[in-house]
Amino acid sequence: MTNVTVYSTQNCPYCRMAKAFLEKNNVPYESIDVGADAVAAKKMIDISGQRGVPVIVVGDEVIVGFDAQRLNELFGEEIADEIADVVIVGAGPAGLTAGVYCSRKMLSTRIISENIGGQALESWAIENYMGYRMVSGEELMKKFEEQVRNLHIRLELDRVTAITKEGTLFVVKTVSEAVIRSKAVILTQGNRPRKLGVANEEQYLGRGLSICSTCDGPLYKGKRVAVVGGGNSAIQTAIEMSEIASSVSLIVRSTIRADPIYIERLNGKKNITVHLNTHISALQGDKFLSGITIKSDDGKEQTIGLDGVFIEIGWLPNTDMVEGLVALNEKKEIIVDINGKTGVPGIFAAGDVTDVRSKQIIIAAGDGAKAALEAYDYLMKQ
Repeated sequence: MTNVTVYSTQNCPYCRMAKAFLEKNNVPYESIDVGADAVAAKKMIDISGQRGVPVIVVGDEVIVGFDAQRLNELFGEEIADEIADVVIVGAGPAGLTAGVYCSRKMLSTRIISENIGGQALESWAIENYMGYRMVSGEELMKKFEEQVRNLHIRLELDRVTAITKEGTLFVVKTVSEAVIRSKAVILTQGNRPRKLGVANEEQYLGRGLSICSTCDGPLYKGKRVAVVGGGNSAIQTAIEMSEIASSVSLIVRSTIRADPIYIERLNGKKNITVHLNTHISALQGDKFLSGITIKSDDGKEQTIGLDGVFIEIGWLPNTDMVEGLVALNEKKEIIVDINGKTGVPGIFAAGDVTDVRSKQIIIAAGDGAKAALEAYDYLMKQ
């Protein structure tokens, strides 16, 4: 058996999923916490050229990030060719809740997703989900996942690339070349992080530029970082990183739009410097990011030396796979009615990928339940 090593941090949800994938497929591995071991962190960076986790070493191959496609190619099981009642695309709060409700209705159900937990995974602390005074996104999604794992649901870590309709069935294709047929589809694939739109941005991803502070934050202990954004996620990230990093620069394009409770906590932090009406205009560094240039609305520029930048500027809907199949609004969100129905019979949608105005975990979960019940009603009438 090829030696497998997983470099991870304690609270990284994508690291946990990589390990869960290996365990599910009976692949032994060594786990190394680079958030607690600076020597191991340096070794990981030398091996991968990345300051981000997870990094998975399989023999002589280095896999950066939770690459579901490559892990499936190396260790995955072939999906049996059978017709499911429902395929759920996405495994965030909406998708996992939909799975539970489909299972309770005795529908054969498959969930296909690149990750388990969706955007909720990246929340440091959730204080508005009923039943919990405070819970991390990872902890809450782990509870969701545990409930799904106890049911008769196939949960596949893969990425859907296309959905078409052939006769009365829907055909779902994935990046690993799996083809799944189903009688109904529930779309809950959520959103992807919005990029800065700065030159050379791709060059620094994983090399000082991060879109997951819960994953990569521990690697910046005692270092200088910036957080970009002015909403709840950005302010929460700045607050949490102020406990880890030596200094935090908060870059806000206009004004802070966070809840008062987060603003109060932000004002109590002495090592956070807030730059309002400002955006990043340039990134500097050789192999790794070493500084940024920020530009204010009046045209003034300032260069800040730092070690890392965490992007928290919003999200874009993952609807490329269904463009032309279901109706989208001007934001590329899936248009649904109050019950989660799209304009295509047999296709339902829920969560942040839809045009529902409020994007909250509790709302996504409720809408996932509604979509599942509507899918059951649809199937019973066929």
